[in-house]
Amino acid sequence: MVMAQSLFKVLKDRQPERPLDVLAPEWSLPIVARMPEIRAGVASETAHGEIGLATRRSIAAGLRGRYDRAIVMPRSFKAALIPWFAGIPVRTGFRGETRFVLINDLRPFDRQVLDQTVKRFVALGLDTGEALPVELPDPSLQISTDNQARSLAALGLDLGRPVVAMMPGAEYGPAKCWPLEYFTELAARLDAAGYAVWVLGSHKDAGAGEQIAAGSRALNLCGRTSLEDVIDLLAACEQAVSNDSGLMHIAAAVGIRVHGIYGSSSPKFTPPLTKSREIHEIDLECRPCFERECPLGHLRCLKDLSVERIFEKVIDF
Repeated sequence: MVMAQSLFKVLKDRQPERPLDVLAPEWSLPIVARMPEIRAGVASETAHGEIGLATRRSIAAGLRGRYDRAIVMPRSFKAALIPWFAGIPVRTGFRGETRFVLINDLRPFDRQVLDQTVKRFVALGLDTGEALPVELPDPSLQISTDNQARSLAALGLDLGRPVVAMMPGAEYGPAKCWPLEYFTELAARLDAAGYAVWVLGSHKDAGAGEQIAAGSRALNLCGRTSLEDVIDLLAACEQAVSNDSGLMHIAAAVGIRVHGIYGSSSPKFTPPLTKSREIHEIDLECRPCFERECPLGHLRCLKDLSVERIFEKVIDF
């Protein structure tokens, strides 16, 4: 969702007066609400992977007659159903999953040219055959200073020391996750160097946050914040150290220094979209494999990435 803002910026720059709405999973709408290009977010109520024809028809009924174009960003058959049910005249999307009726403005999908997620998104907003801009706009989420102050007070946080956020989770799987003992050692070293450390994530990451906090003076905030709160708390930090995850992209979009850790995935495909970034990866023949778990069982792409290396880059900022 964060990377999609690059497309929204391109569309708004070309047609400033044309309103843009976003149909997306309800959990992601707090991110959409922080994008000034977007007029409104509309919740898609189907579960991940669910066809849900009745639900999609119901959502489409509420959209009928309100739009003249839909840009379908996912390449799946299911993603194209609601715009088609809603009778939106122009439905733009890539070729894929036999969508020839559902998508009537079909675009070719060239993996060589569109070698990054953000490029694939932006390409759908261009005219047919138009080349990608040399430089794509980076996402930039709006910050609520009022909510930031409320969140800091509610959690008992202060900004007396520069703050480094740590995001040890990655929804995709363990092959994206730097070892927790490395996060813990880094947190202890940063504390000794004069930094405060906040561990951020969902309730699923609470155990990881507890482990890091148990071995350092880091504050475990996992599961104690809403998505809106996380956006504003990250903006109060100086830097973030994160696995390749959604929170890494949010950190990039609020304008702080991002240290992105890559194991099975690749920064060539999903880099943090900011000029203020450090990429941490190991050059191995077996990576990137894009697997959820290490197929060779050694996880060297993450275990060989030293705490010292990232610590030095953080304190050098």
